Amino acid sequence: MRSAFWLLALFGIAVAVALVAGNNQAMVTLFWPPHRVDISFNLLVLLLAGLFTLLYVALRAASAVFSLPAEARRWRAQQKERAMYAAFMDALSHLMAGRFIRATKLAQNAIIQEKSLSQLARTSSDVGGYSAARATQLRLLAHLLTAESAQALQNRSLREEHLRQALETSTHRIAQETREGVQLRAARWALDDRDPAAALELLNQLPQGAARRTLALRTKLRATRQARQTSQALETARLLAKHRAFSPPAAQSIVRGLALELLGGAHDPTQLQAAWQSLDASERAMPELVIHAASRLMALHGDADLARSWLLQVWEPVMQPRSEVSDTQRIKLIQVLEQGLDSIDAAWLARIETAQQQRPRDANLQYLAGMTCLKRQLWGKAQQLLSQASLALQDLTLHRNAWRALALLAEQRGDEAGAVQAYRRAAEV
Repeated sequence: MRSAFWLLALFGIAVAVALVAGNNQAMVTLFWPPHRVDISFNLLVLLLAGLFTLLYVALRAASAVFSLPAEARRWRAQQKERAMYAAFMDALSHLMAGRFIRATKLAQNAIIQEKSLSQLARTSSDVGGYSAARATQLRLLAHLLTAESAQALQNRSLREEHLRQALETSTHRIAQETREGVQLRAARWALDDRDPAAALELLNQLPQGAARRTLALRTKLRATRQARQTSQALETARLLAKHRAFSPPAAQSIVRGLALELLGGAHDPTQLQAAWQSLDASERAMPELVIHAASRLMALHGDADLARSWLLQVWEPVMQPRSEVSDTQRIKLIQVLEQGLDSIDAAWLARIETAQQQRPRDANLQYLAGMTCLKRQLWGKAQQLLSQASLALQDLTLHRNAWRALALLAEQRGDEAGAVQAYRRAAEV
């Protein structure tokens, strides 16, 4: 369609020239004493057009001649830039392929090419398309590639040198964004070197927004766990779970493990209570954590009533026959309650008795009720419950304790043969 319009325009111009110049009888007289020249007006127009064309071509030729040095400098700059990007891309490819020595050499070559290009840009303004910000960003990434290759080759001196140069390079705004990636990478290298303090220092230097990204939080979680900073690791794990960095079961498992480690790290009842209060409400409702906290408090000779108050919230769910809690946790709950039978109150006695009556065939509840009766000097009932429990207990510790308790009951009633037999059965477990 455009070609048709151009053809119509040319026809129109031809018609207009034919109408104007075809019947034009005008003459132009040029006086140059003592000469006189008479020419037609049409010829004068053609001569002027030709002169204009000649001058235009001459000026363009002169401009091209004088611009040759600038074009040569621009061409050299383009060649350097192409070589720089080619070296960088090859270095990245070799790094991904595991050719770390080649990647190091090519990345260093890219750095040299960039320095040469930047010097050429400073000395001449004819370098077209050169961007100082992008060049700085590429130089920073080239330093990062070199440091990454050096890390793979266990060349720490070379890694630290290029890491320092990368951090010093990141002054421009665009390069500042790349600096965050360099710091995160350096933090991971520090973790590989088992230096969590250096990793945490690098992570603390990140801006607030970058420090809350998933990758930064994952790195911080590793660093705090290596540094045995369980409280900070637990807080970081909570943030990761909130950001859905893990699947819900995995997040719950990580948080539960860190909470168990936090509670296990307490060395006195005061520290344990402080650690317990630092947990979230959802964490304090986990049966594993409740039982572990109560067991730890008992082991530290803390307040038994406080431990039982913690266990109260999980007593019913744990003792349900179809509870999701494992048998190991039920047995651990029974062991924790057994440690405080000397000071157990009437309310807990009623709970234990009710649970045993509701599930009379549960050997674990028979054992707990029997040990409770033993502590209360109800010898006959204790003998009956422990005898029944000893036939079905699966846990070796409870089984052994049941036979030892039966041996004590036999000694209490003067049955030496029964006591010896019970001790023998306890030793065989």
